[in-house]
Amino acid sequence: MSDAWETMTLGKAGVELIDCVHATPKPAPIGYPYIAIPEMKDGRLNFDAARKITSDDFVAWTRKARPRRHDVVLSRRTNPGVTAPVGEQADFALGQNLVLLRTDGTRVAPEFLRWLVSSPQWWNQIQKFMNVGAVFDSLKCADVPKFELPIPSKEAQANIASVLSALDDKIELNRRMNETLEGMAQAIFRDWFVDFGPVRRKIALQGSAGRKAAGEADPVAIMGGLTPDPARAAELAALFPAAFGDDGLPVGWSRRTVESIMELAYGKALPKTVRKDGPYPVYGSGGISGTHSIPLASGPGIIVGRKGTVGSLYWEAGDFFAIDTVFYVVPKDGVRLNFAWYLLQTLGLENMNTDAAVPGLNRGNAYRLEFAYGGAPLLEAFEAFVGPLRARQDACNAETRTLAETRDYLLPRLMSGAVRVAPKVEAA
Repeated sequence: MSDAWETMTLGKAGVELIDCVHATPKPAPIGYPYIAIPEMKDGRLNFDAARKITSDDFVAWTRKARPRRHDVVLSRRTNPGVTAPVGEQADFALGQNLVLLRTDGTRVAPEFLRWLVSSPQWWNQIQKFMNVGAVFDSLKCADVPKFELPIPSKEAQANIASVLSALDDKIELNRRMNETLEGMAQAIFRDWFVDFGPVRRKIALQGSAGRKAAGEADPVAIMGGLTPDPARAAELAALFPAAFGDDGLPVGWSRRTVESIMELAYGKALPKTVRKDGPYPVYGSGGISGTHSIPLASGPGIIVGRKGTVGSLYWEAGDFFAIDTVFYVVPKDGVRLNFAWYLLQTLGLENMNTDAAVPGLNRGNAYRLEFAYGGAPLLEAFEAFVGPLRARQDACNAETRTLAETRDYLLPRLMSGAVRVAPKVEAA
């Protein structure tokens, strides 16, 4: 290790631990985010899943621990040692068993702190100071400032942070892009197959103009501006009728069951004693739980939580192994996987727990669920729109995996001094 590195305690390095309020505020329908342990995942804070608290509670809960940009949130219990940096969104309150780490900047640069507390040396200290409990392992607030970590020069900190943060920023950009793409596809599905938007707009436009013929209304308006091309919009608009039947469905549509278009195939047990690390992700109801050397199913595929996290849904672009706490989808009758994916999101599977002891999704009950079916041509038109969106999501995910692997490869080497980042050279 270079002479520029010095091992010292976090306390000596000017890193302060700020404890949370040891109580839980009441949830509110609107207000400020309250970040608890479940909202810390993959090194980031998930504000989408955070519940809200009132402004009065926000003031009370942030009086002592008010997050700032470049602070690091640390979990002391359940998953002790897990951290997530505070970004631009800093108006939130800390949940129980979470604390803030904050540097005064004298020895540890603010942008470097997140990487300092992600290094292998950090995890060595976590193991050293861990308090093993009967139910949960935990860290004591008084122990964390005693952690001894190697700290490089400020120049090296800036160089390391610039490399790792650039990779992480691109990962975050890809995540946001995928959220946007997924939101677009969900909006199209809901408009066409749940709200029957094109049918309602066709009826309204024809009625307001006193027109009777189906083709006289503006097709671009009928399709809600989905495509600006009048010819393409006219092709799509022709797939939707201009009236509803007595059953409440668009004329010519029918109700079909989930069982008629897909099989919910059972996953297979995969004990750890026979599991071998490999290129194929292993899915349980909580998501990816490791890898295996052989797949159970070919990708792309949809995984549905059966036991545990009931109704959870995961899209996997490649081959995968589904264990016995999940189903995986096998489409039938020519239905595309994309349609099945967005349909499953609207069925409320997460509310179909049929086992009081161990939450479970009954396949027969899921099979009997009905949906509005508008015919194969309409489903193919839907695929023409969402297929490219899905392809872009899959490409983003593939790039993200490569970026994450690069970041995780470089992190221990940069944080040990084994790999050094050359300082930036100013252009002449």
